[in-house]
Amino acid sequence: MRRSKQLRPIGVPFVALGPSGVAIRDRLKHLTPEDEEVLREVGAHLGSLASQDLKARCADGLDHSSDTWAARKWGLTAASSSRWAGSITKATHDQWALSRRCRLAHIQGLEAGVRTLRHRLSLPIGEKGTKRAPGGCRTKHEWFQKSRRLAVLEHRLAVARAERETGVVHVVRGGRRLLGNRHNLDAAQLTEAEWRGRWEASRWFLQADGESGKRHGNETIRVSPEGEVSIKLPAPLAHLANARHGRYVLNSRVAFRHRGAQWRDRVEAGRAVAYRIHLDVRRGRWYLTASWTRPVVRTVPLETARAAGMVGVDTNADHFAAYHLDAHGNPIGDPRRFFYDLSGSADHRDAQVRHAITQVLHWAGRCGVAAIGIEDLDFTAEKTREQHGRNKRFRQLISGIPTGKLKARLVSMAAEHGLSIVAVDPAYTSMWGDEHWRKPLTSNNRKMSRHDAAGIAIGRRALGHPIRQRTTPPPAHRSNEQGHRTAQAGPGTRGREGTRPRIPGPRTRSVPPDAESTRATRTPKTVRDVRSDQEWVQDSLLLTDEER
Repeated sequence: MRRSKQLRPIGVPFVALGPSGVAIRDRLKHLTPEDEEVLREVGAHLGSLASQDLKARCADGLDHSSDTWAARKWGLTAASSSRWAGSITKATHDQWALSRRCRLAHIQGLEAGVRTLRHRLSLPIGEKGTKRAPGGCRTKHEWFQKSRRLAVLEHRLAVARAERETGVVHVVRGGRRLLGNRHNLDAAQLTEAEWRGRWEASRWFLQADGESGKRHGNETIRVSPEGEVSIKLPAPLAHLANARHGRYVLNSRVAFRHRGAQWRDRVEAGRAVAYRIHLDVRRGRWYLTASWTRPVVRTVPLETARAAGMVGVDTNADHFAAYHLDAHGNPIGDPRRFFYDLSGSADHRDAQVRHAITQVLHWAGRCGVAAIGIEDLDFTAEKTREQHGRNKRFRQLISGIPTGKLKARLVSMAAEHGLSIVAVDPAYTSMWGDEHWRKPLTSNNRKMSRHDAAGIAIGRRALGHPIRQRTTPPPAHRSNEQGHRTAQAGPGTRGREGTRPRIPGPRTRSVPPDAESTRATRTPKTVRDVRSDQEWVQDSLLLTDEER
């Protein structure tokens, strides 16, 4: 009997949680030269305090406590205010925690690379790999280079583990990439003055946390319902105030076009709203960003999300492949593709992803579904250099798929359209979709690709139906017309995603079950050679009555 392929366990679909916060932005127009000068001085002064506080926090390491935090805040209060000091220390703690998480992710990536290299070096030279594990090195020269690479990764891993155990983090206020551009201005296409302007602006600090119960939800950066923006100046810069109580009122007025009604309701009720002011050096424009948290909304039950069908979406490097399925898992209509271009700047890539997601959401709304099924992708380990070192194009392909940004964008944008996101296990969706759905749905008027079939597989898994189809029942004249099994296994059938075992014997009920074994042991009526006692002999001829 042929052995079935061992499949890895497949995770259960789940409804993704909705967004936990909201952020909106508007441009500060009609600023006077005095306004811009005040913003620059306040940002530079608070940015210097933020750098000093981050340095002190990194020096504390794992010895941080409430007493050390209180001492740092007390020192910052004398140079600014108590509210500015609270915002600075909170931002410092968030930055330190983010660096710790990044360090852990870096360690996990190094561990994956070390395991892969050790496996490859343990194999004979020229050993071929499989789909689950890479093979050995091709030549002795490659084996030597990989052994050197292994030594480098082991050293990096030991250093990273030691730094994490001692609480050491590496943070660059302003960004490490921008800092690296200083040493290669020609490649970055920047002059020294342009780089200096971007570097200083990125290190400014002009953000304040909101406070519930206070006037307009923020005492430090206050925005009235009419759009008037005022800033509480730090103590050393109080002489720049143009209003009462050491405040400076900007000449600009903001009017949030997006979610303006929600923001106004919060401001008028005195609920907390956080603000951030920043400068886009390339455009020479100032912006104000308002943000607030949303209460955790309980997700809809999975059965409710499946009631009206599903739209299965397959994520690719340059497009979304979507297919509409009814509640029973049957494909409806033709496949849809939503393309995007991930080349160019980060802003351009982000706009492309948002535009493609908007098209998917609008089409899902016209289909009348309540949820969208998508793979829970994570290419952290699969895109490493050691895993696919020879296949550079494949590594670039999976690295180009916007998995992290796609999750955040899709969940937040779908919540505004009243749609739920059902995340499914990505195991075997492309392979089984291509095997069982691409060919049956291909016709002269419908061209099916592997990605379109994967969208069907994702949608069926999100609906709780199996992806693979069973063998088509035989015609009516070869078996009972109404008694044969259906083509699909029920939702409660165990092992429905596994490989079907091969059952020997005929597949119809008109022949006894032991017919195959009987045919193999009975004496044939035709002239043939049979083997007896390791010698070949011929059967006696069967003569009829007339021949006798």
